Amino acid sequence: MTTDTTTTTTAGGVRVVKPTVAGHLHDYWARVRGGDLGSLPAVLGLLVLALIFSVSRETFVSPLNFANLFTQGAGVIFIAMGLVFVLLLGEIDLSAGFASGVCAAVMAVLVTNRGFPWYVGIPAALLTGVVIGFVLGFLIAKVGIPSFVVTLAAFLAFQGILLVILEGGKIISIRDEFIIALNNNNIPVLWSWVLAVVAVVGFAAVQFNRVRARIARGLVTDPTGIVLLRIAGLAALVFTTTAILCQERAVNPAINSLKGVPIVVPIVGVFLVLWTFVLARTTYGRHVYAVGGNAEAARRAGIPVDRIRISVFVIGSFMAAIGGIIAVSRGSSVDPNTGGSNILLYSVGAAVIGGTSLFGGKGKIINAVIGGSVIAVIDNGMGLMGFSSGQKYIFTGLILLVAASVDALARRRAAATGNR
Repeated sequence: MTTDTTTTTTAGGVRVVKPTVAGHLHDYWARVRGGDLGSLPAVLGLLVLALIFSVSRETFVSPLNFANLFTQGAGVIFIAMGLVFVLLLGEIDLSAGFASGVCAAVMAVLVTNRGFPWYVGIPAALLTGVVIGFVLGFLIAKVGIPSFVVTLAAFLAFQGILLVILEGGKIISIRDEFIIALNNNNIPVLWSWVLAVVAVVGFAAVQFNRVRARIARGLVTDPTGIVLLRIAGLAALVFTTTAILCQERAVNPAINSLKGVPIVVPIVGVFLVLWTFVLARTTYGRHVYAVGGNAEAARRAGIPVDRIRISVFVIGSFMAAIGGIIAVSRGSSVDPNTGGSNILLYSVGAAVIGGTSLFGGKGKIINAVIGGSVIAVIDNGMGLMGFSSGQKYIFTGLILLVAASVDALARRRAAATGNR
C-alpha cells in the first residue's frame, strides 16, 4: 500500500481503502493530464471573463446586473440541458431553438387568445415539446435519417409553423401574472435564505450518504477533507450569491423594491438536480452513456438503442419547451422570432463550452449551467463595454471554437494515454 491511501476497518469488519487528500489531488491531476478535463476549462474561462468585465465596468458586479445575468441566461440554460442528452449520443438537434418558440406560441395562444389559465397553457406547451421530440427521435432512430438532416428540416419547418400559429406574424402579449413572474419576479428575502440553507444541507447529506454507501460496499471513498472542501465550496458560492441577490436593486425602492433570489434560479436548480440524478444514478442514465460511447456494443449488451435515441430527443424538446416558456416570461410576448436569432447557437455553445463532448459519451448537466453562464457573462459584459452585436458574435464564436478544439485535443490525449 502506498502513502497515498489509508486503510480502515468498519465495525462490520469491512476493509475500506480511502485515498489521502494528497493522493486524491494527485489522481485528479493525473486524469486532467490524461485528457479528462471536464468543466475545468469553462470554469477557469468564466472566472477570467468575470474578472475582466468587473475591472472594466463597475456596473458588471452591481446587484442589479448580477441578477440580470441569471434571468438573461436562463432560457439558454434550459435548452442546453436538453441538448446535453442529445449530444451524449453524438447526435445534434438544430431545431431546438424554434421548437421552443413553437411551444411558447402554443401556450400564448391558449392563455392570451383563448383565455385558458396558465395551468392549461404551460402543460400544453410541454406536451407539444414531447410530441416534437418523439417525432424527431422516431425519424432518426426508426427511419434511419441522420439527425442533422431531420433537425435541419425541422428548423425550417418550425419557422413556418410559428408563423402559422401567430397568424402571419402577429405579436401575442402575455398578461398572465404567473407566467410573467417565472423570469421576472423574486423570492422574498427570508425564503431566499431558507432555500440557500436547504440547498447546502441537501448537498452535504448527499455527499455523506454517498461516502456511507461506498463504505458499506467496501469501495474506495473520497477523503473526508475533500468531501468537506466540496461542501464548503458550494456553501461559499450559494451564500455569497444569496447575499448579493438579497440586496436592494431597485433605483427607487419606495416605488418598487427589488430584493431576493430570482424565481428562475431555484427552477434551474431543480432541473439540474433532477437530470443529474437521472444520468448519474439510474439505469437509464448508464444506458445513455453506453449508447453514446459505442452504440453497437450497447446493442449487443441488450440495451434498447432505438428507444434511448428517441428518449433523448423527447427530453431535448421538452427542455426546449421550458426554455421557450422562460424566454417568453422575460419578454412578456411571443413573436415570429421567438426561439430564433442566436438562441440555438447559444444553447449548443453553452453545452459544448461547459464540457459536453460533440463526439458523444461524455458530458454532465452541470456543463449546460456552466456553459450558459459563460455565454451570459460574455453577452452581458461585452454589452456593458459597448461592443456591437457583430463583435459579440465573433467573440462567442471564437470561444465555442476553442471549446471544441479543447474537446478534440482532450479526446486525442485520452486515447493516447489509455484513458478513453
